[in-house]
Amino acid sequence: MDKTKTNAAILSQELWSVFDFARRYRLEKREENRLLMLFGPYASAHELLTNARRHSLIS
Repeated sequence: MDKTKTNAAILSQELWSVFDFARRYRLEKREENRLLMLFGPYASAHELLTNARRHSLIS
């Protein structure tokens, strides 16, 4: 099996707490709430990574 496909399969199955994900990736509270509305308290790593919007920290 291809290693890339294996990693993608693991990401799609691994569940994260939306709260922990938001803290780890330093998301704003507004973005954390948006993800909570979309997915509830838990979502796959793949869903979170593809749907999270991170605003620039540099002005």
